[in-house]
Amino acid sequence: MRISVRSLPSALCALFVALVCGTPVHAHEIGTTRVSVAFHEDRTYDIEIVTDAATLVEKLEASKGSSALSGFDDETFIRRVKLTFDASDARPAIAYSIRSGSGDASAAVAAIRLTGRIPPGAQHFTWSYGWTFASYAMTIRSAASANVATEWLEGGQRSTPFAIASPPAAVDRLGIVWRYLTLGFTHIVPGGLDHVLFVLGIYLLSGRARAVLWQVSAFTIAHSITLGLSMYGIVAVSPKIVEPLIALSIAYVAIENVFRSDLKSWRVALVFAFGLLHGMGFAGALKELGLPRSEFLTALLTFNVGVEAGQLAVIAAAFVLVGWHCADRVWYRSRIVVPASTLIACTAVYWTIERLAL
Repeated sequence: MRISVRSLPSALCALFVALVCGTPVHAHEIGTTRVSVAFHEDRTYDIEIVTDAATLVEKLEASKGSSALSGFDDETFIRRVKLTFDASDARPAIAYSIRSGSGDASAAVAAIRLTGRIPPGAQHFTWSYGWTFASYAMTIRSAASANVATEWLEGGQRSTPFAIASPPAAVDRLGIVWRYLTLGFTHIVPGGLDHVLFVLGIYLLSGRARAVLWQVSAFTIAHSITLGLSMYGIVAVSPKIVEPLIALSIAYVAIENVFRSDLKSWRVALVFAFGLLHGMGFAGALKELGLPRSEFLTALLTFNVGVEAGQLAVIAAAFVLVGWHCADRVWYRSRIVVPASTLIACTAVYWTIERLAL
């Protein structure tokens, strides 16, 4: 099917509405689940799963009509969790609780604890967890070594066998680089619709390379600063403050696009200030993901590079789909910039109100 130039604005608006309506308003899916495994000298194991409580409730409801986490059903939950020692499936004791998110995050988390005894003679442990659809980190501590092993898994994926009585394998630096590069990219595309809309707002004011470059450079420098400072514990701001302000920054940029058609020097300064906010948002997600202690700086830098790659991908897509064909047209501002910016502003205002209400 061929889309005419005149129908392009309508098609793009329809695509935007479908994207917004089909995407959860809660910020980022990655980092909402963590699994910690500990093997003790007395041959017992202790596994803690920390995950977003609301998301778990929805999945339990879909699976067995539970109306709340207070109706947590062991049989339903364990159906998608598999612990294996050698060739034998384990049946752990299960306990759960609800607590506030880390760093005063507004969203409550569910903590599920699995405990039991390692079967006599068992040498290897494997794990799978099917209550998430996203990437999550599993850390394993063993009495055999002071080192901590970390493995990244996709929802439902089975882990590699872990030798219970042996120290963990050496850290794979290349694997860490690739993993955190990928996580940084997917934090933007497709996992960070709020950041995507901010980048699109930057692009829409002026499709000219110089104008976009100035704004993106300011944004990149700013969020890199606060990402690093936050991860090293020098700066700490509650997500209750950061998340609404991020949404408000998106609304401001979009609204300004509607009333202004040229780039002012103070716009670059504002984008820099907003970048400081977004950097703290990136740090919040990265803290949830966790960083390997032995390769902390490597993981931090590659995550940031992945974020930049995601932002550049958004700009490149906007240029190919819209800017390349339409930016020089007389009707570009009235048919593309103003409608798209209005939709972005309305979405961001809604997010601001929602996040303030949490």
